[in-house]
Amino acid sequence: MTVSQPLTAPWWGADLLDSHPGDAVWAHTCRDVTWAELRDRVKESIGIFAAHGIGPGGSVALRLPPSLTGIWSLLALWSLGAQVQLLDHRLKPAEVQRILDLCEPRHYVHFTDRAGTQFQDECEVYVEWRRGSRRAVTDHCLVQFSSGSTGLPKVIGRTPASLRAELDSFAALDGMPRDGERILLLNSTIHSLGLIGGVLHAMRVGATLVFTPGLQPHALLRTLAEKQIDVVFGVPFHYDLLSRIQDPPALPRLRLAVSGGERLGEEVHRRFEERYGLRIGQAYGMTETGIVATDLRGEAAPPVVGRVVPGMHTRVSDGELWVRMARSPYLQDVGAERYADGWLNSKDLARFCQGDGTLRITGRSDSLVAVGGLKVDLIEIEQELARHPAVREAVVVHGDGIEAHLAAPDGLSVSEILEFARERLSNFKIPRRFHIRTELPRTANGKLLRTAELLHAAYAADGPPGRPGGGTPARHPEGSQERRGDTA
Repeated sequence: MTVSQPLTAPWWGADLLDSHPGDAVWAHTCRDVTWAELRDRVKESIGIFAAHGIGPGGSVALRLPPSLTGIWSLLALWSLGAQVQLLDHRLKPAEVQRILDLCEPRHYVHFTDRAGTQFQDECEVYVEWRRGSRRAVTDHCLVQFSSGSTGLPKVIGRTPASLRAELDSFAALDGMPRDGERILLLNSTIHSLGLIGGVLHAMRVGATLVFTPGLQPHALLRTLAEKQIDVVFGVPFHYDLLSRIQDPPALPRLRLAVSGGERLGEEVHRRFEERYGLRIGQAYGMTETGIVATDLRGEAAPPVVGRVVPGMHTRVSDGELWVRMARSPYLQDVGAERYADGWLNSKDLARFCQGDGTLRITGRSDSLVAVGGLKVDLIEIEQELARHPAVREAVVVHGDGIEAHLAAPDGLSVSEILEFARERLSNFKIPRRFHIRTELPRTANGKLLRTAELLHAAYAADGPPGRPGGGTPARHPEGSQERRGDTA
């Protein structure tokens, strides 16, 4: 673990909280929330957390559903000088326990599973003191988590200086939300773009955040129109929903639509422009680094993601994008091998376009994929599914969604493996399709096939179940089975 000066100072962003008139609207949900109310709720939360012994140098795991409570709880913990470890509310108990065991936070702030997953004003908060835990031992104020190929998450730290630098990068970009504008924020507020480019940037400039509890296409469109939204931040899934609405009404106030979190498809980019007369912009970054490149106005089409932002230094080596960082962002051994000599390997396949110097991202060089704006490691899913006693081999690939290909010679049903997966994996990690066979197809030299296209081609070549002389062994009696739905 990287050891440095523990965090002891009060919140690094106190000026963000105190620099706007009390009667101005900070956020809108089903009602207006003023800056005065925000400050009062942060102050109230500070008192509650302090009464539980949270203070400078404290380490706190924070797991709350999308809510105003989640935002002012984070601000309150920062105000107390605590290091905050942000956990996704969708994590299953086993996943949460792995993180708690790994990071050993002194306090665990959480909610009940009955709180729901849609954005809400407030939720109940439980503060749990953990025996055998420890205080923060580094100067990171924010700790986030990304899937790890070993089954353990990558533990990623951000210092106050790095968050300030990212806010400065956003402020230097032409087109970012301004004072008095309204931002429909659809990105998760615990991930980098939603938290830093959305919540903290809006606080800095005085823009109003707008949250909506539902993601039905017409409800989103109604919010854009009725709330006179100027800027929308979302992931490709949100723009896909909006672009499927036939003959939408004019949105004269909407001047910017920015997508981040995963690769934006060319078809969604084209269809959205046809419907609304506005090109989707892009914001490309990583949990480890924050924002790297942007094309806010959508001047280029995907897979181009824009130009490198001010203050960020990058290079492409052997087809992979590397980002300059003064120190490793990893607080544990997992993922640390990606950082060397002041450079972090993004594992994204990239190249700079000749002429304009824009950055083009074409894929990944490892097993990490994005689902609904969330990073998912396919190897982690493989390892969890392989724990089922009936599974002899597992291959998880990303084709039209996540697919699991399982060898279960003694028999296994989709319902059995689905129940097993739901106990161990977040819903957004559960494969959309399960293919169950007696054995999995291999290459000529005996290696398992690991692309969706090759696997499906092998199944097609195998012919009917049990055909003698087939290219791969006979299928499980239930055949290749699939399940759709249960996406994030």
